[in-house]
Amino acid sequence: MRLSKKTGVVAAGAALALTLTACAGGGAGSSNGDTDAGETTEGGTIGVAMPTETSERWIADGDAVQSGLEAAGYEVDLQFAGDDIPIQTQQIDAMITGGVDALIIAAIDGTALTSQLDAAAAAGIPVISYDRLIRDSENVDFYVSFDNEKVGVAQATALLYGLGLTDEAGEPTGEEGPFNVELFAGSLDDNNAHFFWKGAMETLQPFLDDGSLVVPSEQTDISQAATLRWQQETAQKRMEDLLTSTYSGGEELHGVLSPYDGLSRGIITALQGAGMGGETIEDGLPVVTGQDAEIASVKLIQDGVQQSTIFKDTRKLADQAVIAAEAYLAGEEPEANETETYDNGVKIVPSYLLEVDTVYADNITELLVDSGYWTQDEIDAGQAE
Repeated sequence: MRLSKKTGVVAAGAALALTLTACAGGGAGSSNGDTDAGETTEGGTIGVAMPTETSERWIADGDAVQSGLEAAGYEVDLQFAGDDIPIQTQQIDAMITGGVDALIIAAIDGTALTSQLDAAAAAGIPVISYDRLIRDSENVDFYVSFDNEKVGVAQATALLYGLGLTDEAGEPTGEEGPFNVELFAGSLDDNNAHFFWKGAMETLQPFLDDGSLVVPSEQTDISQAATLRWQQETAQKRMEDLLTSTYSGGEELHGVLSPYDGLSRGIITALQGAGMGGETIEDGLPVVTGQDAEIASVKLIQDGVQQSTIFKDTRKLADQAVIAAEAYLAGEEPEANETETYDNGVKIVPSYLLEVDTVYADNITELLVDSGYWTQDEIDAGQAE
């Protein structure tokens, strides 16, 4: 175990209870950093590096981590990098130079931070990789995320369910198709994109093999399906190009595997713009999956436009990041529930993985409203308050 800069005794039980209470309240995008007097830890400063503010998901993560840390008695240096790799490296360098006691990093490029992590290790600063695994460094101490391969399985299962090839649990229905689908992947410099793709393709492969699913473009390799920086505009342009190159003769497209809600909205815009099947799924719009339960996409699901999204409760992820940081600053090791899978190219990084849920129109209330993640008014408006 690496020795951290702070090895004093922390009132761990009270701090963790307070952290969980603070992070569990409020919906995505909300921030509740109130701290009750007398219930803080010994304190310190924790640097939190988030990739961008262009996605509501990352704003929510930043707010949740900051709120939890502040509620536990820490100062927080929260920085967003605007999806600019040099800016993120400079921000992390500044945090290390400024003497933070721990780092929580959601990397833009998981391979671009080796020198920063070397500097953190030299300064005795523990590094927690947040949701996106940092690669090619032995100085990643812990990883908190969701079970990303299962995310891919869930996305593919939602697509199959939407097409009628399986039931909601993924059991074949006997429907034979064939159904035409196109495949999208995330950014290749994000390690998660590869896990999403692996889980999805292993789930879809039997249906591709028996001919009940067909990819008319024949773009079935992740390098062909990848979307740099997860950009909505890039996904929209690729979908437009696919429609022009492969479906201009009146061929039907029945479904699209999309790994993220931002991409899904770009894909749907392209489909609707080309008149591919109508304005809603009921009208014949292809089934489109997603991820992150972004409010704009949740409204589209409610309205019958997007078929599904994967709900990753960022409040729970923030809880685990805070718990891990507190453990290190108490001179302890955080609890891991996965110690075999997440190889960053240099080491197996001990990890804490959370489960996910698939959101369809009929369970929005149960999963998102009743849990306090979004209000019904926010969903109706398609915008966070």
